[in-house]
Amino acid sequence: MGSRTALVEDLMERFPHVPREAVFKEDLLRGGVAFDPSALSDNEGGEVKPKSYFIFSFDHGTLPELGEAALRRPPEEIILTGGPYDLRRTVVSVRVNPTSPYRVASDEDGVLGLYLDGKRIADVGVPPMPEYYKHKLANGKSVMEVAPTIQWGYLIYLTVFRVCQYFGAKEECQYCDINHNWRQHKAAGRPYTGVKDVEEVLEALEIIDRYDTAKVSTAYTLTGGAITKTVAGRDEADFYGHYAKAIEERFPGRWIGKVVAQALPKDDVQRFKDYGVQIYHPNYEVWDEYLFKLHCPGKERYVGRAEWHKRILDSAEIFGARNVIPNFVAGVEMAEPFGFKTVDEAIASTTEGLRFFMSQGITPRFTTWCPEPTTPLGKANPQGAPLEYHIRLLEAYRATMEDFGLKSPPGYGQPGPGRAVFSVSSFMDSLPAEPAEEPTPL
Repeated sequence: MGSRTALVEDLMERFPHVPREAVFKEDLLRGGVAFDPSALSDNEGGEVKPKSYFIFSFDHGTLPELGEAALRRPPEEIILTGGPYDLRRTVVSVRVNPTSPYRVASDEDGVLGLYLDGKRIADVGVPPMPEYYKHKLANGKSVMEVAPTIQWGYLIYLTVFRVCQYFGAKEECQYCDINHNWRQHKAAGRPYTGVKDVEEVLEALEIIDRYDTAKVSTAYTLTGGAITKTVAGRDEADFYGHYAKAIEERFPGRWIGKVVAQALPKDDVQRFKDYGVQIYHPNYEVWDEYLFKLHCPGKERYVGRAEWHKRILDSAEIFGARNVIPNFVAGVEMAEPFGFKTVDEAIASTTEGLRFFMSQGITPRFTTWCPEPTTPLGKANPQGAPLEYHIRLLEAYRATMEDFGLKSPPGYGQPGPGRAVFSVSSFMDSLPAEPAEEPTPL
């Protein structure tokens, strides 16, 4: 193709039913973006909401490799609009890559833009510092550390356990840098609480609720590493569930409550429901049986792929099929040395998984793989998966939903280009516009 611009324009021409905004968004998510110093934030003392590193690094370099972007954080997300492609409002999670052909910089008038191959292709908006980030907890901790918000303020992301008990090469998921991200932030002297105290979480939520007068924050996600034993004397369902119980008792009905956890036995899933969780994300990561065993050795060892899928289906009896939304990591299907060699093969496999779940009324969602360099798959695949894979996945995803008569999953805001706020993949940008939907009680 010669240039990234030529590649992107070729894909937009070949796949006209995929929104052009999603083509750029997927490319930025898979390959990252560089930041001119003029486009960096002034951390928590500035007017721009900085990147919170809410669970993974989502960067193409370690903190010491990011230069000034490690000292003055980039924005949490950016919004793309206008430019020669007339882009509709598109929210993109920031993944820093100093060598990316995409660059965010100010022009001579101080106006931020996105540049590709040296040409300005879009105007860039950055999230303003929310009022609730300007207020600290009584113990001096920041709201951003305890309860950061993403998706342009829609989602409060509560990573209450910042490491994973799947540990080491024989257990860690091969694309996941949660444990390294913990280590690098501690090494840099940044605050990065390992296990968040429930009272601190409630205090941070009180600050958000007090100052988020427009009620932009609509949902919270409870998440963290897998628990194979206990944390603070609690098993996984009780550990994550007791935060939900406390939140729902203090703030009944204020937010849609979601939990990302392992695919747990039915009795444990019932505890999530009893604690007040409304949406359950038992992530299946990658569909192919061989790749699941290789890429998710801890999950295979402790649970196993077949049992994992059975538990996902069983959980629909408790939450209702529409409120069970497992995630997969889009792109690891093609990771060398063991992944599929062609886009056709990878799309066929992933679509098989989509059809398996969607035929049961369960709508998966996905995160676009960022090949973090401290992970085995990131080291071996610094360029990630081909952009064509990601574009064809969007096409296959929408087609499969239509085949089974499904709508966009609840708890993600409005779908459609120019409307979506989900920032770590383009699946919501690629679906037809429709009214936002609340979770459906069973």
